Amino acid sequence: MKNNISTYREREGLSQGELGTTVGVSRQTINAVERDRYDPSLELAFKLAVYFECQIEDLFEPDTDPIERESM
Repeated sequence: MKNNISTYREREGLSQGELGTTVGVSRQTINAVERDRYDPSLELAFKLAVYFECQIEDLFEPDTDPIERESM
C-alpha cells in the first residue's frame, strides 16, 4: 500500500518522532509506514487522518491489483 505520510508530515514541519508521539506510536513505526514496510492498523490510519485533517484515502493508496472474489 502506497502512502503520502511523509509529504503531509514534512508539510507540517514535523519529524517522524514528533508525529509518532502525537499519534501514540514510536518514530520507528512512522518510519516503517512511510517506507511501505508496515501497513498501519485502522486505528492508526484514522489517527493520522484526524491529525492531518484529511480523509484516510488522501494518505493511503490501495494496491492497484484487482480484488478477486469467489463466486457464491
